[in-house]
Amino acid sequence: MITVRHPYLDHPAPLAFAHRGGAADGLENTATAFRRAVAAGYRYLETDVHATSDGKLVAFHDATLDRVTDARGAIGALPWRSVRRARVAGREPLPLLEELLEEFPQAHWNVDVKAEAALEPLLALLRRAGAWDRVCVGSFSEARAARARRLAGVRLATSLGVRGVAGLRLRSYGRGRLPLDRLLGAAVRRDAVCVQVPARQSGVRVVDPLFLRAAHAHGLQVHVWTVNDARQMESLLDLGVDGIMTDRIETLRTVLAGRGAWVPA
Repeated sequence: MITVRHPYLDHPAPLAFAHRGGAADGLENTATAFRRAVAAGYRYLETDVHATSDGKLVAFHDATLDRVTDARGAIGALPWRSVRRARVAGREPLPLLEELLEEFPQAHWNVDVKAEAALEPLLALLRRAGAWDRVCVGSFSEARAARARRLAGVRLATSLGVRGVAGLRLRSYGRGRLPLDRLLGAAVRRDAVCVQVPARQSGVRVVDPLFLRAAHAHGLQVHVWTVNDARQMESLLDLGVDGIMTDRIETLRTVLAGRGAWVPA
């Protein structure tokens, strides 16, 4: 058991995350999906943010509207008055993150900042809403994650970026004397509270006992995305992961309940 380093993680592990609210039915990142997840007992919700051209923070994964809505165009190039007309699966509007924080005051949010333009509006929103304890910010960009920590300080929970994960992977192999590891290890020593990774990347296993041991030695929880198969969930839980993100919220709830590990909100 590792010490909880931030109030965001103050919940019995393993944590169950509804990825994009539970994206299996095609209504990803919609208020309807998040309502369903919360009604199912999920306390942790995962989403992504982009900023519109006029600075509104939209809970949406892609840079463009094209894939999952009936509209087209890059969110960053469009004003909110245009983006708000788009409909996911032809029927569900895109929510603003501010609306979601207000509607679900007890929920904890894992927020992937998809573009640099979204970072400062996000931090301003967290400050305005007093939501520091219930949001964890992640980004594939190590520079963006580091900038978030620099601007917000220890009140903000963050996950490691790609370089930090690479450094942690090298450390797990006991290669601490390599110059490359020393370079990447600096990211591991920053104030991140968790590491969020796929179980495998490009056919290479990421999450194994060595990786978990290294993460826990640095006081980092390990959350694995995006796991939709019950057998893989069981295997990861047997390894000792601290959280799982899934599109199939009913499946993960059933697996955790069967192990006596489902702790609803």
